Formats: sequence, structure tokens, C-alpha cells
Amino acid sequence: MAVDIQKVFNEDLPAQFAKNPDQVKAIGGKFQLNITGDGGGEWFIDASDTGPSVMPGQGPAADITITIAAEDFEKLQEDPQTNGMALFNEGKMIIQGNAMLGMMLGKLFTLGPS
Repeated sequence: MAVDIQKVFNEDLPAQFAKNPDQVKAIGGKFQLNITGDGGGEWFIDASDTGPSVMPGQGPAADITITIAAEDFEKLQEDPQTNGMALFNEGKMIIQGNAMLGMMLGKLFTLGPS
């Protein structure tokens, strides 16, 4: 199943953030996601007290920058916990900055009712 990366970051995440702002702020970090390849792009996610927000492009003062290929991002979406560690260990997900926040990345995509 193909993931529409543009839709995830431009529609789905902002809608989830609007519904669950306290859950997003509890993550407590600023993420720069750079997704390479077809359908990819760059997004700045503020999951800190100043957020929550998702903005296209490069953002100010990210705590963590994650670079991943579009096809690998799809794998990450399927199972963030298991595939995230595998992609990192295989060098397919590059993390710069606060690596502990990388472990919180999956929570951004699985927000739900408290």
C-alpha cells in the first residue's frame, strides 16, 4: 500500500495535531524530516510547548533531523517501532541531533483519543 507522503504531512498530521494538541506537546521536541525521492519533501514538526504545528520546508532550531528515502518512510509508516529500529541500524534512516526524540517519532503518527 503506497503512502501519500504529501497528504500525510500536509493534511493528516495537521488534522491529528489539531485534535490532540496536548498529546503532541507532551512529546516535547522539534523535528526536521527530510524525505528524499519521489513524493518526498521537507517538513518541520513542532511537537513542543510552542507547537503543535507542521510546516513545509526547513524550520528553525530542530532538536532532531531525520533523513529517509520515500520508500523507507513507507516501511516506517507500516510499523514505526519495529521498522524504525531496523531502518536506523541499516543506515537507511539518518538521525542527527537528539536521538532519544527519534524514538518518539512513531507517536506523532499514531495519535489518538486519550
